[in-house]
Parts: sequence; structure tokens; C-alpha cells
Amino acid sequence: MFFLDSQQQDSDHLLHESMADPDHQSLSPQCANGHRSTISLRADQGGVFCFICFSNLVSDQRVPTVHVSYALHQLSIALSEPIFLRTLLSSHIHFLVSPLVHALSSIDDAPIAIQIMDMISLLCSAVESSIGEDFVERISDQLSSGALGWSRRQLHMLHCFGVLMNCENIDVNSHIRDKEALVCQLVEGLQLPSEEIRGEILFVLYKFSALQFTEQNVDGIEVLSSLCPKLLCLSLEALAKTQRDDVRLNCVALLTILAQQGLLANSHTNNFSSMSLDEVDDDPMQTAETLVARPCLNVLFAEAIKGPLLSTDSEVQIRTLDLIFHYVSQESKPSKQIQVMVDENVADYIFEILRLSECKDQVINSCLRVLDLFFLAEQSFRKRLVIGFPSVIQVLHYVGEVPCHPFQIQTLKLISSCISDFPGIASSTQVQEIALVLKRMLERYYSQEMGLFPDAFAIICSVFVSLMKTPSFAETADVLTSLQESLRHAILASLSPPEKDSTQILHAVYLLNEVYAYCTAPTSINKTSCIELRHCVIDVCASHLLPWFLADVNEVNEEATLGIMETFHSILLQNSDIQAKEFAEMLVSADWFSFSFGCLGNFCTANMKQRIYLMLSSLVDVLLEQKTASHIRDALHCLPSDPQDLLFLLGQDSSNNQELASCQSAALLIFHTSWMYNDRLADDKLVLASLEQYIILNRTSLICAFSDSPVMLNLVNLYGLCRSLQNERYQVSYSLEAERILFHLLNEYEWDLGSSNIHLESLKWLFQQESISKSLTYQIQKISRTNLIGNEVHNVYGDGRQRSLTYWFAKLISEEDNYAATLLVNLLTQLAEKEEQENDVISILNLITTIVSIFPTASNHFSMIGIGNVVHRLVSGINNSALRTSFKTLLLLVFNILACVQPGVLMIDESWDAVSIKLLNFLSLRDTAIKQNHEDVMVIGILSLVLYHSSDGALVEASRSILLNSYLVSAINTVVDVACSKGPALTQYQDETDIGEALAFTLSLYFFSLRSLQIVLAGAVDWQTFFGTSTSLETLPVVCIHCHNLCRLMHFGAPQIKLIASYCLLELLTGLSEQIDIKKEQPRCSSSYLKSMKTVLGGLVFCDDIRVATNSALCLSMILGWEDMEGRTEMLKTSSWYRFIAEEMSVSLAMPCSAFSAYVNHHKPAVYLTVAMLRLKNKPVWLGTVFDESCISSMIQNLNGINISREIVILFRELMQAELLNSQQVTKLNRAFQECRKQMHRNGTRDEAVEEQVQLKISSIHDHSELCNYLVHLMVSNSFGHTSGSQTYTQKKKQILDEMEQFFELLSGNDVTDQDRVRSIQEETRQMQTERIV
Repeated sequence: MFFLDSQQQDSDHLLHESMADPDHQSLSPQCANGHRSTISLRADQGGVFCFICFSNLVSDQRVPTVHVSYALHQLSIALSEPIFLRTLLSSHIHFLVSPLVHALSSIDDAPIAIQIMDMISLLCSAVESSIGEDFVERISDQLSSGALGWSRRQLHMLHCFGVLMNCENIDVNSHIRDKEALVCQLVEGLQLPSEEIRGEILFVLYKFSALQFTEQNVDGIEVLSSLCPKLLCLSLEALAKTQRDDVRLNCVALLTILAQQGLLANSHTNNFSSMSLDEVDDDPMQTAETLVARPCLNVLFAEAIKGPLLSTDSEVQIRTLDLIFHYVSQESKPSKQIQVMVDENVADYIFEILRLSECKDQVINSCLRVLDLFFLAEQSFRKRLVIGFPSVIQVLHYVGEVPCHPFQIQTLKLISSCISDFPGIASSTQVQEIALVLKRMLERYYSQEMGLFPDAFAIICSVFVSLMKTPSFAETADVLTSLQESLRHAILASLSPPEKDSTQILHAVYLLNEVYAYCTAPTSINKTSCIELRHCVIDVCASHLLPWFLADVNEVNEEATLGIMETFHSILLQNSDIQAKEFAEMLVSADWFSFSFGCLGNFCTANMKQRIYLMLSSLVDVLLEQKTASHIRDALHCLPSDPQDLLFLLGQDSSNNQELASCQSAALLIFHTSWMYNDRLADDKLVLASLEQYIILNRTSLICAFSDSPVMLNLVNLYGLCRSLQNERYQVSYSLEAERILFHLLNEYEWDLGSSNIHLESLKWLFQQESISKSLTYQIQKISRTNLIGNEVHNVYGDGRQRSLTYWFAKLISEEDNYAATLLVNLLTQLAEKEEQENDVISILNLITTIVSIFPTASNHFSMIGIGNVVHRLVSGINNSALRTSFKTLLLLVFNILACVQPGVLMIDESWDAVSIKLLNFLSLRDTAIKQNHEDVMVIGILSLVLYHSSDGALVEASRSILLNSYLVSAINTVVDVACSKGPALTQYQDETDIGEALAFTLSLYFFSLRSLQIVLAGAVDWQTFFGTSTSLETLPVVCIHCHNLCRLMHFGAPQIKLIASYCLLELLTGLSEQIDIKKEQPRCSSSYLKSMKTVLGGLVFCDDIRVATNSALCLSMILGWEDMEGRTEMLKTSSWYRFIAEEMSVSLAMPCSAFSAYVNHHKPAVYLTVAMLRLKNKPVWLGTVFDESCISSMIQNLNGINISREIVILFRELMQAELLNSQQVTKLNRAFQECRKQMHRNGTRDEAVEEQVQLKISSIHDHSELCNYLVHLMVSNSFGHTSGSQTYTQKKKQILDEMEQFFELLSGNDVTDQDRVRSIQEETRQMQTERIV
């Protein structure tokens, strides 16, 4: 025993105080009981420890427990001293083994037992200790002997033994003398009611089993194997009964070790009912009957694990789940065990763990691993899966966010199984949840944010397919949106995987097929959401799948190829869908026919052949819209896989072979359709040779079958296309016999060009064959009868587009290298000569009108081949009742031809003069001035076009007759007089009567007559008479509307009348100015007359219509020029209105917003007028005030490459000439113009966005506004001095550069004479006066 030196000894068997001599510390004196010093140790802090005294103390049950506890405590303090511990371990340690073990086995006091166990643990765990084996040996002997009788002391021994077995530095196995006796005693102890003892026994058995299997101890393994059935039975019973988690952990650990070693699986072959009678004898409480009544191991196991599964300790749950996994997975055929556990509701417990798991990864993994095994019990487990479905959805949220989660596949399998087996189990909310999670997974997989196992990708596609079959799938729009996005991500991900995986595309295409089948089902095809989904599928196929398939077809296996083609075929079967039509056109634009036969070359199987030919037949149905593809389907089984073989079959005699004839019809259809879209399946020479052989060998059957128009016309189209291609490339020999037979069939038998699909080149070749003129004329008549706008059949293919037969027929006529126009004019001539069949005449006239409206240049060709003569014949016969109805149609045709034909063509065709005079005579016999019908209005329009062409030297005689027609002059003057007499009430009068329409056409005719005067009656007209009063109308040889009347119409008229009258006045004053300049005359009118004109025109400078404002400014500029010549411009010096116009313009151009070109264009009328005032000899003094230094500097500062126009350059040039610019401003202006010129030169000949000029056409004689708008458009775009109202960038740039060049010349002081400068200024003035803004 050990005491400190200062302590008082209270017992005679305690040690005496140690000697205080520090030099004798190593020598231990004898204790008070006279024990030798060799068996005692001195402590560093003083005192002596006697092992015999300690042994006697802890071994004597009469000693108070407080003394034992104190002795143990003092020893533990001494052991904390390194020197004492080291000395103890090296010499006396074995003296402590027996007393400590004896004390542990004999003391019931738990605290002291704990102290002893801590002491043993401390001694055994020391680095240099070798005492552990002694403890193991003594304690194992105690346990094996059963001497303790499973009292509470046994609990302490078991716990201590467990602690020793847990020490890594102790060789436990070698120091257990009787393993069998030990294990037997432990197994027997499991029957004790104490949970504490069972827990300790289970831990010891667990450690013992682990050691045997780790060290492969044969004896120990045999012992465990022999006792395993009973051990399992008792362990499972203990596990089922206990409520303590520590006991559960020990038991689960033991069972897991046994399961991992296969002992549980072996125990199934030795059921509890077959346990030996010896085992029964060992337990007097057990009988044979009770053993037989026990449940089988599987049921007992299932019942035992329910408690641990319900534990609140997640570690217990995880260990139990691992036990289930090892228990089941060790079986060679685990279905029975799984079935029992499912029947015993174990799956329900696992689903509850999942529900409460809070997404703890280890718990989820363990649960999913077990549930994956339960799939082997398919029927029973899947019924249980329905209960746990919400929990699995909860787990799916977590697993879906973890890249490459180890149980990704298992989770998806659970979802897929439940939805597919029980479609109605998922609510709309659950369906939406699942769809969103799967969409996110596919989205992240495509963007490579997370990984997916190959099987996981397949299951996701399968889950979506199952979801679509659930009743609640389409209840929310978000689900369909998720499906669209998921489908797109799935396809894109499968097309570009990090590593090539051919199975992914297969699964993605499977999903694509099912989605398209869903949205095209009869129950959902008309739903808006399904329509969007269908469009999404087609878009994915067109934008992604098709390009990839075409590019990587050699890397796709046969199964995937069939799947992709099945999807494309499904789309084509919906041929009423516009997108299906577009998809079909996309396929043929990618040479789908050639591609399909290429796939047949790669996979020459029956399935591939059937799929390709069926798809081609559907493709033909969609493209040709004639349902003729049945020929392909009928001959499906006998069609070859090579296009060359198709040509071989085509060149055979099929007179007596119906099957061969069917193949030939299919071959003709395939080649016909592919060549229509420029997909050449074979060389044209080979195809032509086969066609010729087909025609020659089958001539008899062709005659009999010519009524089958589609098939025969396929032959005609293909033959014509081959011949046209041969003619374009080179001259080759062809069969005259085949051509003769074909032409004979076309001439002698009924056929309809409008009902067939034909290529443009083939159509052109047909109309180049004079031998079939008779048949072609008949076809033209058919075309004319079906020429209904909006109802055309788009059956002609060319230039990569499909258009109507009428359109391409019009194109043929415009190209002039065929007989189409000639045949059409000849047909019209024949009908006109017969003076009957007026309906046919109207049809032909409408057809020609349509042709001219589509291709305006065709009017030139018609005129050159004599259509004018036919028109003259028809106009001459208008009094014939048989042709009277066609007159309106004829007028429409004449107008459209004259609107499009070139003047040079009219010069060489005198028939149009005769036509014009006939129409003039027709108009002279009617009261056209006030009461206008459709025919009269159209005749006025035609006469306006005749006058328009006369300005270019065409139809001069007819124009002269129009200008000098007295009735027409009188009628026009009457209309104008009536309108002018209304004064301010003119607008109201126009609304109440038809005077407005009559006035618009009258003024339009007057405008073109003014243009024609200088050409037709050059020098014969005195323009000064237009200043006269209205009383002098009768003396004029031509129609004359005086200037003041035009001003009245501009002031009081409606907007359209204002516009037309302004153009008429501009033309009139331009003619006056030219006469005044040439003849050096003075205006023969009073100053008050000009003043009244200026008042009206000055007010219109700010008109809302910029064209009226510009015309008014130009007219006003010319009047100011006349007054300046006579020195009558004094009124400008005091005119506040003119000053206001100049100030408004100058202030606006000085503002920052003037940097925009549109803003500058708005002030062009004021610019024209200001330039005119700057050019006056006697300039108003206030111009210097308006254009002061500050204003001009601001204007120059705002200049840039956008707003510098020709007018702006002229304005600044005139300001400089008027000496209103200082040197600094001139320098800045020069720099701005130089920079602008450099910028224009840098742009060079850039590609202009030249808009296609709208070719206005008159489609109906009944729409007067359409005709009037056309005449106004012609008037605006062809004002005096201009041939086009629209200017290209190049033209505008040239005008600006020319004006800048004059500015630079003026600035540099080049030698330019005053006379040249005056001439230049006059020319600029003329150009400005006649410039239009459209």
C-alpha cells in the first residue's frame, strides 16, 4: 500500500512512513507488516508502496470499500509518475494482476469496479507494458468457468474483458485458453434478462468474432460456426427486445460481422427447427415444441431490425441498414429474404427514415442501397414503394443537386418504377416537382456543371416518358415547359458528350419520339400547350438533331439511326402541319434522298430498308401534296437498296410484269421528287438513257396508262429536266425515237400541266419545243382558266423555291428564249378573230395582266411580238356584244402594259398609237368630266400614260391628238371651273360629290399634258398665256389651267388635290421660266397677280406635306427671280413673313437637334427660299441680322457626315458669296466639308442597301384610289428634270461632292469668269427648282 510521508497511519497493516533521506530513495524499507523491501517501491513524492499489503487490502472483503477506493486512487497517482510507472512495469507489475482481477470479480461496488477497470486499462495501455495478456488470460478463464453465475460482478468482468479486447497491443486470441467454453458461456448469457449484461456480451462477441475472422483463427471460426444458429437466434431476440441504442449497436455490429462472413446465409440451411437435441438439452427452458414454433430466421431478422430502424440515433439506423444490405447481399438467391422483409413492412421503416433524414448523405446512401436490393421482390416491393413515394421525391431533390451522386441511379430507379407501375399515384404537384428536378439535372449535365452516369441519363428519359402517361401530367403549364427544356437539353447533351456514348443518343431519341407521340395524340393535338411542344420537337430536330445526324452518320449505330428516322417520319406523318412542311423542305434541301440511300449502304437490313422507303413515301406526300407516294409503299418489298438498281429496273419491259411496273412507278416518283429539289441520285446521262429505254420498251403500256396523269407527268418532268441539263452543259446524242413517242403522247392525249409538279428547267424545255405547240397552247388556255389570285397551285420548283405555275410561266415569258409569249399572243389572236368565247378572252387577258404585274419587263416582249395589234382589234370590237364584257379587262391590261413598257419599244410599234386614238374617241363620246365610271377613269389613266411616254419621244401622234382634242380640253376646263368656283367650300363640296375624284384625275392628266407640251408641240405654245384670265380659255389651242386657279386649288383643296396642283404649278412655272430665259421676256402679268400667288405659296411653305411645301418654295423662288430681274424686290426689305421663314430655318439649323438628317430635310423648303433670297441682286438687309456670327457658328458646329446635304452646301456657299461668313467660319466650314469628303471617299463603293423599288400595279379596274395613287406616284417620281424620285447613296454622294467641289473652287479663287459663275448659278437654281422630296 502507498501513503505520503505526512499521513497518519490508521491501521496496523498500512505501510510505515518512509525514510526522509533523499540519498536512499532507491532503497525501500520494510513495511509495517515486515514484508521485504524487494516487493515494495518508493514514490517520488515520498512514501512506499508494498505490493503484498496492496494485494491483501483489495482481496480482503472485510476491508471497508473506502479504503480500497483510496488505495486504488493512490496507486493511480503514483502511476502518473513516469519513474514509478517505468520501475513498476520492469519489475513488479505481475504482482498486481491477481489482486486486481480478484477484486474485480468479488466487489459489487460499481465505482470501485470502475476504478479497477481504469487501473487495468492504464497498465495495459502503457508503451512498455506486457501485462495485458495476463489480464486477458485470467479474465477469460473466469468468464469461461461460469463461476460468477452472471451476477453484477460478471458485468464488470465482461466490460473489462471488452476493454482489453479493444486494445491493439494485446494478443487476445493467443491467451484465451478455452475459446469454445468462453463463447458458450457468452451465448448462454444472452438469455439473461439484464440488458446491460446482454449489451456487454454482445460487444465481447462482436470483438471476439472480428478477431477470429481478421486473424483467420480456424479454431475460433469453427466455434462460432458451430454455435451460430443459437447465437443468431438469441442475438436477434435480444435485438428485438432491447430499447437501448448501445445494446443495439453492439448487436448490429456482431450480426454484421457474421453476415459479412456468410454465417447468416449458412444458417438458413440449418433452420432453428432442425437444431440438435443436445442444444435443447443445454437449455432446460427450451423444448422441441417451442423450437418448432419459433419463426424462421428471415422473419425473426425482419422483426429484430425494426426497433433499430426506429431509433433516434442516426448511427444505429445506418449500422442497421448496412446489416440489412450485408444480410441480403451474401445470399446467392436473396429473393426469399427480401420478400420476407418486404412482407414484414421493413421497406416502410426505411421510407420513414428517408422522410426524417434531413438529407443527411450517409443516411440517404444506406437507405438507397437497401431499397435498391428490394427491387428483386418486384411486385410486393413496388406496392410498398407507393407509400414511400413522397419520401423518394424528397431524396431526389437532394441527389439531383450532387454531381455524380453514388446513388443517383438508385433514386431515379425508384422514381421510375413507382410512376410506371402506378401512373395515377403522382399528383400534379409531385409531377411538377419531379419534372423540375430532372430538367435541372439535364441542364447542368449539358452545361457540364455536374456528371450523370450513363444509366442515370437513360432512366431520366424513361421517367419523363412515364410522367407523360400520368393523368395529372398536363394539368400545369410549367410541366410542359420543363419537358420542352429537358428535351432540348437531353438532345444537346447526347450530341456532344465528353466521351462518345452511342447509347445516350438512343435514349434521347426515344424520349423525343414519345414526346412527339404525346403531343400528336388525338386527345391533345389541338391543345395550345401541345402545339407549342410539337413545335419544340420539330425545332430540336431541325436545328440540332438533323445537322448532327447528317454530319456524323458514320458514327451512329443502326439502332440509333432507326430511332432518329422514326422521329423524322413521325413529323412527316403530320403533313397538315406547316412546320412539318418546312421540315420536309429542310430535309430535301440537305439531299435527304441521297443521304437515305447512303444509310442503306451502311446498314443494308430489312428494317432499315423498310424505314427508309416508308419515310421517303411520307416525304413525297408532304412535298408534292398529291398523295402519290402510295406507289412507293405498294412496291416496298421489291425495291432495291441502290439507286443504280432502280435505274436498271426502269429500263426494263414491264408489259407483262405488274410487280416490275409497280417498281418502275415508284422509281419514277423517287427520281422525279429528288431531282425537283436538285438532289441527283444518279448521273443525268444514265437517267436519260434509262428513261429513253423505258419509253421505247413500254410505249404500248404508256398509251394505256397516260390517263394516270401523275405517273406520266413524272416521266415528262424527269425527261425534260435531263434534256435541259444536257443542253446547258454539252451536246449529247439522244434517242429521237423516244422523243417522238413522248411528243406524240403529249399532243394526242389529255394531260394537265397545272395538276402536276414540274421543275422550272423542265417547264422551260417544254416551251422550247415547237413540235408540241398545239398541246402547249391548250395548256396555256388551262393555265389562264385557273389563274385566280390566291388560289394558285404552287407546283413548279426552281431557284430553290416553290411557286405557282403562273409565276414561273411569267418568268419564261420575261426570259424571251422560248415560245411561251408567242403561243400566248397567238392564242389571244385566235380568240379575237373568232369574236366568241368571251370567257376565254377574259381569262387570257387576266393571265397577261398577271404576267406583266409579276415581271414588268414581259410587257416589252409582248409588245415586240405584236400584242398591240391584238389589243387594237379588241378595242375596235368593243361595240360587238360578244366582246363587250371583256372591255374592262382589256383596259386593265393596256394600262399595266403602258405602265411597264419601255418607250423605245413603243417607238417601233405603231399599233399603240392606234389603240390610244381609239380610246380617245371612246372617251370623247362620253361625259367624262363630271360623271365618271370605271371604264372612263381607266381610259383617263391610259391617256395619262400615253402623254407620259411622249416626253421620251414615244406615242407622239397619239399625244398630239390628246392635247388638241377639243372635247377633252373643254371637259377639263369645266371640271376646274366648277371646283374653283366653290372657293373655301371646295373641301366640303368634294366630300358631298364626286368632283374630288374627277378633279384628281383631271389634274393628273393636265400634269402629264404639261410635260408633253414641249416635246409634242415644241415652240407652238406660248407659256405666257397661262397668266391670262379665265375668259381667254376659248382661244387656247390646248388645255390650260391658269396659275391663279392652280393656286386656288392649292389653297382650298384637299391634301391630295393640294399635292397634284402643286406639281402642276411647278411644271407650269418651270416651262414659263425656260421661255422667259430663252426669249429674254418679261412676265406678262401684273405685280398684284404675282403678289397674290406669292401670298398663297408663302403660306404653303410650312405645309404639313413636305412635298407641297417644297413645290411652293421652288415656285416662290422662281417668282422672286423674275421680280429681281425687273428690280421689284423692295417689298422683301419690309416683309416680316420672309424674314420669319429665314429666321425659323436659321434658328432650327443652329440647334443641336439639327445634327439629324431628318430634321434638316424638314427645313429644305425654307432652305430653297433662303438661297433664292441670297442670290437676289438687291438682297434684304435683314439677312445679315438673321445670319449673324453666332447663328452661323452654331450651324457650322452642328455639321457632320450625316446631315450634310446638297442643299446645305449650296446654302453655305451662298452665305459665303454674300460675305456673311468671316475667315474663321470659312476655315471651320472648309474643314468640315473636307472631313465629310474624306469620309465619303473612305466609304467608297460600299454595298448599298438599295431597296427594291416597289413596282406599283393596278390589279382592279374598280379601285379608283389605286389608280389615282399610281398616277400620283408616277408624277412625284418623274417631275420635270428627273427620271426617278428615289436616289441611291452613290447618286446623293455625287451631288454633294459636286457642290463641295464648286465650294472649294470658289474658296481657292480659281480662275472662273463671272459669266461662267452666273451660268453655274442659273443651272443650280434650275436644279433646285425641280428637285423633289419623296
